[in-house]
Amino acid sequence: MNMENYSIEERIALVREDIARAADGRDVTLVGVSKTKPAELVRRAVAAGLTVLGENYVQEFREKAEAGAYEGAEVHIIGHLQKNKVKYVVGKAALIQSVDSIALLAEIGKRAASLGIVQDVLAEVNIGGEDSKSGLDPAALPELLGAAGTVPGVRVRGLMAIPPAEGSAAYFPRLYHLFIDNKAKKYDNVSMDFLSMGMSEDYEAAICEGANMVRVGSLIFGPRRYL
Repeated sequence: MNMENYSIEERIALVREDIARAADGRDVTLVGVSKTKPAELVRRAVAAGLTVLGENYVQEFREKAEAGAYEGAEVHIIGHLQKNKVKYVVGKAALIQSVDSIALLAEIGKRAASLGIVQDVLAEVNIGGEDSKSGLDPAALPELLGAAGTVPGVRVRGLMAIPPAEGSAAYFPRLYHLFIDNKAKKYDNVSMDFLSMGMSEDYEAAICEGANMVRVGSLIFGPRRYL
């Protein structure tokens, strides 16, 4: 869909229509990815009814939060998170979607426990085995989910993945089965509520294959301004 001639308000409405059609009555959370976008545009998106924003960069998240860009919405951290930056997002982001190691899980739990809160996270899976992307090898997922029961202050709510750009739809069924299989195992401190997969190019296909959370950036906010 060519969205160039539409306002951001119209784009959000059109994406929501696509989601509703693909979801066929299921609840699907739309995460508007505002990476590289200014606070003013984020505020417009929130005013237009976008209730969840996704950010890749911690520094950008902090700057926009200080500018009041997210008032009326919640924020998810969807980019790779370094352990030394955990302190800046725990208790401030509603969901950290990019937990890709037991060490990072433990650091998040440690920080959350010190604040007396429980931080919701998703385990990120590198479903395509790409060296250029973060995320767990699918074979390592049970170990991380098993470790979650020993980490106070954190709760695993599901899975996130960014499949290879070429042929992404072929990976969606594999992710859904991984999600369902691990949900059935009933790990302690793991609820497996969310399967976050699908972006601007393929969110409808992802929903049809079981996603209940999609991350849509350029289709809503326009092309990214790389920093």
